[in-house]
Amino acid sequence: MTAHRPDTATFSRRDTIRTLGIGAAAVVAAPQIVLAQAATTTPEPPSTITDPPRSFAPDAAPNVYFWDPDVIAVDPSFNGLAQPNAPIQRLWTGALWAEGPAWNAVGKFLLWSDIPNNCQMRWLQDDGHVSVFRAPSNNSNGNSFDRQGRQLSCEHLTRRVVRYELDGSVTILADRFEGKRFNSPNDVVEHQDGSIWFTDPPYGGQLYEGAPDAAGGRSNPDGLLNNRLGQPPEIGEAVREMDHGIYRIAADGAITQVGTQAQVANPNGLCFSPDGTRLYVASTGAGPGDGGQGGNGEIFVYDVANGAASNARLFSDCMVDGVKCGPDGLRCDVYGNLWASSNAGRAVGYNGVTCWSPAGALLGRIRLPEVCGNVCFGGPKRNVLFMAASQSLYAVHTATQGAGPA
Repeated sequence: MTAHRPDTATFSRRDTIRTLGIGAAAVVAAPQIVLAQAATTTPEPPSTITDPPRSFAPDAAPNVYFWDPDVIAVDPSFNGLAQPNAPIQRLWTGALWAEGPAWNAVGKFLLWSDIPNNCQMRWLQDDGHVSVFRAPSNNSNGNSFDRQGRQLSCEHLTRRVVRYELDGSVTILADRFEGKRFNSPNDVVEHQDGSIWFTDPPYGGQLYEGAPDAAGGRSNPDGLLNNRLGQPPEIGEAVREMDHGIYRIAADGAITQVGTQAQVANPNGLCFSPDGTRLYVASTGAGPGDGGQGGNGEIFVYDVANGAASNARLFSDCMVDGVKCGPDGLRCDVYGNLWASSNAGRAVGYNGVTCWSPAGALLGRIRLPEVCGNVCFGGPKRNVLFMAASQSLYAVHTATQGAGPA
C-alpha cells in the first residue's frame, strides 16, 4: 500500500507557484540583493506562524487565495491529498477540552466531547448550529459510529465503554476485564469484522477529566482529594486496578487484551488501516498515578489478523523540524495515509495535524492556533477533516476520503 501521489503534469505549475510564490519575481529582478543577504545574514529556521498572523474570527479578512498558508506540503504527494482552494475554518469555540469527534452520516452532524464540561456537543451541517448533544456525558472522551450507525463512547468517569442503541437505550459494552475495573477508556473504533477495539490509559483519574481514585489509589495515594465531590455516590469507591492496555470486544461480548503497557505505554488514539490489517496506536505522556513515567509521544503499529494484534513496532517518533509533535487522535484515509492530531505544546506553529504515508514518511501538516486533540473525516462525501482542538472545532476540505465510518 502506498500513499496517493498526484500526476506530476497536473500539479507541476501549482507546486511551482506554491514553492516560489511572489518571491520568484524578486529573485529574477534583483538577484544581487538576494545573494548579498544570503552572504551577510545567518540562516533562520522557517517561520511556524502565518505571516501576517491570520485571524479565525467571523469578521476577519480573508487570507486564502489558492493554498491555505497553514496547509503545508512536506512531500509533493501531499498536494494530491490537500484541496488547494479550501480554507481552514473555525466552526465553533467555547470548550474546555474538545475531544473525540465523530461524524454521523445519516444525521449529517458532527458530535464531539467536551470532557471537563461533562457533555457532548453537536454541530449541524445545514446551518452550522451548535448545541449540547448529551449532558452529563460521564466525562466521555473518544466517540465513533459503528457500521450500523450506533454511537460508541468511552467514559472516563464510569471507566467503561458504552453503545447508544438506535432505540435510545444504552448498552454497557465493557467496564471490567477479568474482574477488574478499567482505568478510563479513551478512544474506540470498530474493526471490519464487527469487533470493537479501545484503549485504556489512566487520564480520567483526575479532577479535570473525571474523578481521582478513592483514598489510597494511584492517583490519590494520600487521600487528600475528595473524589466524591460533585459525583454520583457510586463513583466514590473506584480505584485504578490495572496497567495500561488495548482491548477487543468480540461480537459475542468477550473481551480480550490485544496490547500491553510494555508494548505501548499510555495508549491513546487508535485506528485501523483501510483493509483492517494494521492497527495504529498513539502513545502519549504520563497520566495520573503513573509516577511520571509514560509514553514518549510516538505512534506504534500492530499487524492484525484473526482478531489478534501482533508485531508491535514504532511507526513514527512524530519529530518534525526537531519539534516533538505528540500524537493523540488518529484516522486513516482511503489510500492508507495516517492523519494524526499534533500536540506540540508551546511550539506555536506545530500544533494541528500531521499526515504520514503507510511507510511512516511525513507528507504534510496542518497548522492550528491550538493544540489538536483528535480528528475524524466526515461531511456527505467524507472528505472533510474535522479537528477537535483544545477549545475549538476546526474543519478543512481535503482531496481524499476517510476510510470507513467516522
